Amino acid sequence: MPLLPLEPFLFPEDLLSKSSRESEPEACWWVLHTRPRAEKSLARKLLQRHGCFFLPVRKRMWRSKGRLQCSYVPLFPSYVFLKADRLTVSKTLTTNLVVRVLPVEDQDQLNEDLRRVHCLIASDAPLAPEDRLQPGALVQITSGPFIGLEGKILRRGKRLRFIVEVRLLQQGVSVEIESWMIEPQGRPPALKTID
Repeated sequence: MPLLPLEPFLFPEDLLSKSSRESEPEACWWVLHTRPRAEKSLARKLLQRHGCFFLPVRKRMWRSKGRLQCSYVPLFPSYVFLKADRLTVSKTLTTNLVVRVLPVEDQDQLNEDLRRVHCLIASDAPLAPEDRLQPGALVQITSGPFIGLEGKILRRGKRLRFIVEVRLLQQGVSVEIESWMIEPQGRPPALKTID
């Protein structure tokens, strides 16, 4: 099977910005739970129909027969985020790629979570999915490429991982950072060590 280059994973480009939210007040976020390994197929169909969507992806690198290979895989397997009205959502169900649609109670919270995930993706730093969220200290990044982002910090061995959560899914994405880049927020619990 050929390896595909990075395809559009956010449409339109300003979907997660504040101006996009104000321009389409009737559209809201929906979480589409897809059939297994159907996220990119659904994203292609949404792109053809000019649907507003976000499919968070990460770069995966490996060696095969001495050659370095690269592919882009979903950060949250089987999930695509759609911003649309109810009619568009029902049309999306006709693709036969969607298993179920999850309504979003807190639209602003999901938009903020997705905006922070997009910031990590845009940095091109090595990302890791976090499917079992752990309690961690709340911090804000004060230096470096992620300045201004808020999230949790966990210590794994001697390394620190900054985690941005998508609270609706109870999953997240993490990136390695240095201790001088962060500032604690409030009175968080002590850093938890994961072996």
